[in-house]
Amino acid sequence: MYDIIVIGAGAAGMTAALYALRNGRSVLVLESESLGGQIATSPRLENYPSIKEISGEQFADNLFEQISALGTELEIEKVEYVCKNNGTFTVKTEYNEYESKAVILASGVKHRHIETKSNRDDLVGKGVYYCAICDGPFYKDKEVMVIGNGNTALQYALLLSSYCSKVYIYTRKDRFSGDGRLVNTLLAKDNIEWRKSVSIIDFLGEKELAAVQYADQDGNVKTHNITGVFVAIGQIPDNKAFDNMVDLDERGYVIASEDCKTKTEGFFVAGDCRTKAVRQVATACSDGAIAATNACMYIESLS
Repeated sequence: MYDIIVIGAGAAGMTAALYALRNGRSVLVLESESLGGQIATSPRLENYPSIKEISGEQFADNLFEQISALGTELEIEKVEYVCKNNGTFTVKTEYNEYESKAVILASGVKHRHIETKSNRDDLVGKGVYYCAICDGPFYKDKEVMVIGNGNTALQYALLLSSYCSKVYIYTRKDRFSGDGRLVNTLLAKDNIEWRKSVSIIDFLGEKELAAVQYADQDGNVKTHNITGVFVAIGQIPDNKAFDNMVDLDERGYVIASEDCKTKTEGFFVAGDCRTKAVRQVATACSDGAIAATNACMYIESLS
C-alpha cells in the first residue's frame, strides 16, 4: 500500500512526487512511455524561472534524479483502470495492480502530429515544432511557417511575427476557425502571409528541416524552403480510462479548478490533462505542487 500513486512522469507528475516525498509520503510513479513528457522533446528550455537555458531532456533528468534520491519508486506501465473501494484506490496496469490512499493523475496531453507522406517525426525538435512559446525565440529575425487555422495557430503566428522577419500561415481551408479579433489582428500584420486551401504533403531534409512540400488550392505540388515550422492542429488528452473517477469536458480534459481536486475524494489531477487556460512547464509544476499538497492533507484527514 502506497500513500500516493502518481500517474504520469512529466513535469507535473514528478513535481507532485517531489512534494509528496518531502512530506514524508511513500510514492509510486507510473509512466506508460518515457520520462519527462512533452518537455523532454524540447531542445532548449529558456522560460523556466532561475534557469537561463537547459535542454528539456536534461530538465526532466534532473527532476527524476531529485525524486529518486528521495526514494520514489517508478514503473514503466500503462494504467488501464482505477477504482476506489472502502477508501482504498486500486490502480490496475497492463502488468500489475497497486493500492494507495490517494491518486494524482498527471497524464498530460500529446500534440496532435500532422500526418505527412514520410511521417518525419525524426524532424520534431529539428525544425518541426509544436510549441511556438517554447521554441519560437530560436528563430528571431528568420522566416517561419505556422500550420493550423484555430486560435492556437493564430496566437502562434502573432507571437512569432513580433520577432521573426516573416511568418507564413498555412491552412487547409479558406477560412480561419479562431476568434474574429485574432483573425483581424493577424490580417493587419505586414509580415504575416496567409496561404489558404493548401495541403501539406511532406517535410523535407536530412538531419534538420530544409523545406515543406505542399499542394496549393489548384492541386499543384510546390516546395517552400524554410527551416522552422510550428504545427498547431490541436492537442489530444487520453483520460478515457479514468472517466469513472472524474468528469471530462467535451474535449476529454479532466474538469478541475486550480485546487486540482476532482469529483472523487482522494483523486487529484495536475498538469495539461486538466481544464486550464495556460499549458506550460511552469504551470505544470505548479499543479503538481498543489495536487500533492492537497493529497497529503487528504491523507492526514483519514487518520
